[in-house]
Amino acid sequence: MGKRIISQRRGKGSHTFKAKLRGINSLYLLKTPDLMVGEVTNFVKENGRNAIMAEITFADGRKQDIIAAEGMYIGQKVEQGKGARTNIGNVSEVGALPEGCPIFNIERTVNDGGKMVRSSGSYALLMAKDQKSATIKMPSGSMINLPLDVRATIGNVSCGGRQDKPMVKAGNMFHAMKAKKKMWPRVRGVKMNAVDHPFGGASHHPGKSKSTSRNAPPGRKVGAIASSRTGRRKKG
Repeated sequence: MGKRIISQRRGKGSHTFKAKLRGINSLYLLKTPDLMVGEVTNFVKENGRNAIMAEITFADGRKQDIIAAEGMYIGQKVEQGKGARTNIGNVSEVGALPEGCPIFNIERTVNDGGKMVRSSGSYALLMAKDQKSATIKMPSGSMINLPLDVRATIGNVSCGGRQDKPMVKAGNMFHAMKAKKKMWPRVRGVKMNAVDHPFGGASHHPGKSKSTSRNAPPGRKVGAIASSRTGRRKKG
């Protein structure tokens, strides 16, 4: 008897594979008809999140944690709502922004608090607007249409140079992956024993086709799942 393969254990959803995050709420406050003006009072780094969080204190005493834009600083005045100026770190509706403006932490629907483009160094571009919607170019290059009254932060997400610094040693990578509960280091299936993985055994290669049915059971659903083709592509 072997034990369950990694994909089965991860799919179970136990605490072993759950990321340990501090859970700072990074969503926008609910919309108000008035322009809200606040000040950046602190920056917070939390485990499991690549970008820095900025703590905003508003004039009425309310506080909010949002994903910091590149170039924000403590003491900076931040505006949110209708009439906000087109400055780095301000939050505004996409319909009020000029075409070509870089934005991030974009709402998918009105008042959802910001769902898209939140990883470090990323940004989207406001390409065009019409009477009903705005066309956004995502970091992947795809184009999407969103309502004009969804909100976004102006600029790009902080910590854009995060990947420029090398890990140097395996221990640093280990702790970085541990914070996110990522599977690292990863053992290849062909290096396992036959009882531990469908590709395991002494042959050090799968020994069978890697194509697997979409409806295969969890212990067998490894390799090229529902592949339309395999092998190298022909040149020319």
